[in-house]
Amino acid sequence: MKVFDLPLIFLVTSILLLLSIFSSKLAERFGFPALLTFLAIGMLAGSDGPGGIQFDNAAAANMVGSVALAFILFAGGLDTHWYNIKPVLVRGVVMATIGVALSAIVMGLFVCCILGFSWQDGLLLGSIVSSTDAAAVFAVLRSRRVSLRDNLRSLLEFESGSNDPMAIFLTLAVLQVISQNTMSWTELLPRFVVQMIFGGVAGWLLGRGAARLMNRIRLDYEGLYPVLGASIVLLTYGLVEKMGGNGFLAVYVCGLILGNSDFIYKKSLIRFHDSMGWLMQIIMFLVLGLLVFPSHLPRVAKDGLLSAAFLMVVARPVVTYLTLIGSSFSFSERTLAAWAGLRGAVPIVLATFPLLLGHPKSNEIFNMVFFIVLTSVLLQGMTLMPLARFLKVDKPLEYRPRYPLEFDKTENDVRNETRELDILPGTAVVGKTIGELHFPPGALILLVRRDKNFLVPRGQTVLEPYDTLLVLGEPEALKKAREVITRREIDNENEI
Repeated sequence: MKVFDLPLIFLVTSILLLLSIFSSKLAERFGFPALLTFLAIGMLAGSDGPGGIQFDNAAAANMVGSVALAFILFAGGLDTHWYNIKPVLVRGVVMATIGVALSAIVMGLFVCCILGFSWQDGLLLGSIVSSTDAAAVFAVLRSRRVSLRDNLRSLLEFESGSNDPMAIFLTLAVLQVISQNTMSWTELLPRFVVQMIFGGVAGWLLGRGAARLMNRIRLDYEGLYPVLGASIVLLTYGLVEKMGGNGFLAVYVCGLILGNSDFIYKKSLIRFHDSMGWLMQIIMFLVLGLLVFPSHLPRVAKDGLLSAAFLMVVARPVVTYLTLIGSSFSFSERTLAAWAGLRGAVPIVLATFPLLLGHPKSNEIFNMVFFIVLTSVLLQGMTLMPLARFLKVDKPLEYRPRYPLEFDKTENDVRNETRELDILPGTAVVGKTIGELHFPPGALILLVRRDKNFLVPRGQTVLEPYDTLLVLGEPEALKKAREVITRREIDNENEI
């Protein structure tokens, strides 16, 4: 392909993106993560496949992967609700830090003792594959229309979304020790503490500042707010990295703080970054698929299978059980958490760092990591939900209705918000018409959801048990509206 043939580049890129999008339906049907199809398409389009695209630029793949990870982590933080992760915060942090380090050490010892790697290369491989992939886990859950009970889902979501910075730090630290014989391991612990603390604090400050900026800047064009959000991602990562902190942790924390703050055009921003997250995942996996040579994989098949089996059956379970000692999670929940450690994009991106530095075993490590990720996605991805059912830790996926209208805060209407109010049996409003409700002046009923249907509210609409009202208003008015809706029959019905 000629580098200056832009029409051909655009044509090939669009075809690859379209194939990736359509392949997600295939992944959903067969219950494995869509990232596997993205990788497969990239491999088929590469030099060893029918596509024949010559691509061996590890630096470009690393840059694309780093940018994509920043946006994916920000989108993950933006869509994480604080009230969900608060009960599992301590355990999640332990699993995302100590758990990742233990996983790297255990895996490194196996590779060193069984496969004959040096202890430095063994620890390097262990560090690269030490983090899990949240998108892979929950893609499997969504494809089967099920979820996980109690706090198990929240634990896995938080751990998978927050353990990437630790894996990145360990990988770069091991590479630094290998390349600079003068550096000792004792120098890395203070550096790790400084990077993590600085990254977390900086992400929190930038997230708070971003929320205030969103509410005060008053841009003339709504379309500029998503551009502002993308700028915040790049600013957070670049600034924190330049100042010696962990940019990936800062980006995740910034998204978490911003997502749990109140600001204008919030829904639009979340929707934009959700799309950006998917686009970045597709681009990242396509590029990484192009970078790998499938013909090289059989050479590492034996070592790759042994490493993947040890990681899934020994390393991950041991670390999970250890980090959850004394927690409220049952043995079945801990077992499912141990098996839900799917590997995804981050290990493959991290495997490009040794390639950049020209490490002697970089090609072998990259191919092994690629093989481990493929094995993990296939085996754990295909068996995750049968195991959840067998352990009885699954539950039906909560139905989230898609309303035919949507309300988002603007600069002219900052305080109003929408809220769902459920009509429960035994309340005084059951059997009453909307016209008979004495709603506060600042609250407006937009829609009535009955089962999976939506009714346009009218004065003569009779309310039934289990109806849901979509109400618009300021927080004070919504609070009073809830009091009206929840009043029991024994209360004074003249007030209704």
